[in-house]
Amino acid sequence: MSHHPSPSDFEARTNATYDALMWALSRPGKIRQLPQTGQAALIETLIDRECAVFAEDDRLRQLASRTGAHLVMPDKADHLFLSAVPTPAFLRDVRQGSDLYPEDGATLVMPATFGTGTALRLTGPGVDGALDVRVGDIPSAFWAERQLVMRYPMGFEIFLLDGDQVIGLPRSTEIEVL
Repeated sequence: MSHHPSPSDFEARTNATYDALMWALSRPGKIRQLPQTGQAALIETLIDRECAVFAEDDRLRQLASRTGAHLVMPDKADHLFLSAVPTPAFLRDVRQGSDLYPEDGATLVMPATFGTGTALRLTGPGVDGALDVRVGDIPSAFWAERQLVMRYPMGFEIFLLDGDQVIGLPRSTEIEVL
């Protein structure tokens, strides 16, 4: 008879969060359910002592610090946990990797509202043809600036959070404001 260890509640929650995040990136624009609300769940899941983190919220900075992560300014961060949508100019300083190491681009985590607001058309890998979504609380200027600063394969990933729901937008996704 074989005995297998049972995951703790923490392990089960972070595994479920990781699973939702990876599905969100692999199917851009599709809403995925997280096991709990808020950016803290993503910090618990993604951040460790090898990460450079920027967080606007003091509570999130403390949580990231407890993982051993390095707290840095936005232009040095692997992961940016934003309390609000950044100005378009902010995107010019977000890490995008290099020609040799495009995977060194950052990951932005920010709030949004799903089902209302700006209509977007998503195309690219993971999207069957095109997908139209509505994302509120993010101005059109943000999407226009993202398009200007991205130079695929370099770029940055975005996780949009609305309560306990997440949409992933990898750097390979083309986003057209409708």
